[in-house]
Amino acid sequence: MKPRTHSIFGRITLGATLVSVALVTLLWALAHWTVQASGAAALERAVDVDLAGLVDIYASGGEQELIERIGDRLELAPSDGNRPHYLLLGEGGTRLAGDMNGWPGLDARISESRRVELASGVEAQARATQLGPELRLVVAREDRATAALLRRLAFGFLLAGLAAVASVALLGWLTARRLNRRIERLNDAFRRREPEAIAALATDEDTRDEIGELARHSGDALAQTAHLAQAHRETADQIAHEIRTPLMHLDTRLVKLARETGDASLGEALARARGDIRGIVALLESLLDIASSEAKIGDQSGLRPVDLSAMISRIAELYADSAEESGHRFEVSIAPGVSCPGEEMQLARLVTNLLDNAFKYVPEGGTIRLSLGPGPRLEVADDGPGIPESDHETVFTRFRRAHGETKGGAGLGLALARAIAQRHGLSLSLAASPRGAHFVLKPENRR
Repeated sequence: MKPRTHSIFGRITLGATLVSVALVTLLWALAHWTVQASGAAALERAVDVDLAGLVDIYASGGEQELIERIGDRLELAPSDGNRPHYLLLGEGGTRLAGDMNGWPGLDARISESRRVELASGVEAQARATQLGPELRLVVAREDRATAALLRRLAFGFLLAGLAAVASVALLGWLTARRLNRRIERLNDAFRRREPEAIAALATDEDTRDEIGELARHSGDALAQTAHLAQAHRETADQIAHEIRTPLMHLDTRLVKLARETGDASLGEALARARGDIRGIVALLESLLDIASSEAKIGDQSGLRPVDLSAMISRIAELYADSAEESGHRFEVSIAPGVSCPGEEMQLARLVTNLLDNAFKYVPEGGTIRLSLGPGPRLEVADDGPGIPESDHETVFTRFRRAHGETKGGAGLGLALARAIAQRHGLSLSLAASPRGAHFVLKPENRR
């Protein structure tokens, strides 16, 4: 099963989309501020011009003329929607002209200008001035045009922003999808390491860019690695054949000689010699199996779904009979439906190596526990003499055994078991245990 990954191209697409959203938002904020500032400045100028005109009218025509002109201006409907408002107060605060309900709190003596809120709740720009000792005038103008313009601006930015963000997201997705397809071709070649997957790297969609160059170099490297691995296997097989054949011939001659001789002591010596020959052949085969498994680490070709629950159940039945004969207590716990891709014969050999190791070193009357759970997670534990913590890695090294071990063996069983585990993407290790040895087989990079 292909492991789930977080695509870097997906993150790039998401990042580009978020950046485009941020840029559109920033541009809208800048445009909003600019329009608002420009509208406020224009409105203030309009108020000042209107007030200056009324001051001129008062200066030339007097108070009555000013009152009439204010009335005329209130009758006009402005084209920009910024309706004007006026208030002229005379002696004692008497209203002389205008439509405002009350004085907005401006200081007419300094011709104060600022935003005020009218009785209707609408904001307006206003300026007041002192025309005479008891005569005050305030001019205000609503800011409806700027508000309408800001609404249109916001709507336009919303539409344009959505279009821009959607375009960036779509372009990023299409680009990321194409790049992801090319990278996946690389990953597939490294996972499968099959000739057709490696050959596909030479036909990358665009061999001129960096990914195309990487694909070519990766294809060349994988092809060379496959060639070296094949040469290694062929050489190892040839060496094994050249060594195994003479040894087997020698064993045959020793059998024949043992039958012909009548000397008992010579027969025993010949039998020991035959045992040594079989030991050498077994040692050679174990070394070849370790080398073959290590050469296939990371190579998914040849792996098929294996029903571990069924396979280990069959193995457990065989060892249950052996446990009765050897006086061991054998406890088995196997979860149903546990499987993983692999080579069944190799996985069976891994399990039997662990069980053989346990039955070999646990004394009579001891307990051996075999369990299989989802993951898969296989555990073989016992209450035997155990392995010192300092030797937890040593025991997996070729020709190395735990400190103080005196029983026979070349020290290849656990080395072969770990090599088979690594070939299947699994890790085999010794877990801490208060008593005995506790082997754990589980997928790599999992606790």
